[in-house]
Amino acid sequence: MDKLRYRECTAGRRFIIKIDPTTKLTIALLDFARDMELQFASLVSGVGSVRDVEFVDIQAGAHLPITEARMKTNRLEGPLELLALEGNIALSSEKQLAGHFYILGSKSNGEVVGGRLVEAEVFTVCEIVLSEYLAEGIEHDHSATSGVDTIHIKDKR
Repeated sequence: MDKLRYRECTAGRRFIIKIDPTTKLTIALLDFARDMELQFASLVSGVGSVRDVEFVDIQAGAHLPITEARMKTNRLEGPLELLALEGNIALSSEKQLAGHFYILGSKSNGEVVGGRLVEAEVFTVCEIVLSEYLAEGIEHDHSATSGVDTIHIKDKR
């Protein structure tokens, strides 16, 4: 298992969150995590609607490590139906909370779009289920190998 790292974790608290219109989604989630003093959490579910969505996708033909030039930024005014919001929140090595979120949304014609979420504004409402996990040795940092921000799982010693 030299290409797979893991840490066993136990379930912590679970939160049902409702976010009101005009709220910046990622800012609200990270502020909530700070207020609750979360160290690691996973988005279990996220539905509702959003507008002014910014997300990034890896361009075709990209190779590792990913650089900014190999990422395409997408901006949609919307509104979009929020079909899914996934990801995690973790402390960085500098003990700052960082989010790693992915979004799927549908346009009015039924076309589905998505990618790594930078930011979105809540349009009507956003309903989220967030679960805290208790684990040691997990940090959110930049990976030199992949070129993107991701969780780092420290070796058990």
